[in-house]
Amino acid sequence: MKKPSISNSSQFDQYFDEGGDIAYYIVPASIKRPGLEQKRVNIDFPVWVIKSLDLEATRVGVSRQSLIKMWITEKLEDKVHAS
Repeated sequence: MKKPSISNSSQFDQYFDEGGDIAYYIVPASIKRPGLEQKRVNIDFPVWVIKSLDLEATRVGVSRQSLIKMWITEKLEDKVHAS
């Protein structure tokens, strides 16, 4: 099946709305997630905190970094929903 010629965003939107397969037109490397870009930060913790984090991360079955991300995200979401 030949792919239709799409030359602008409204044609793309119409093709998508009509159920057309748009996978051919998507370039995975160009996909952006606004507001979800990553930025590296460094945080210094006392050794006892690191040990406690590692124990909890092992118990939950995730990495230390994932545990920290989960906890901070949960806390921030609680704040947003409480407002």
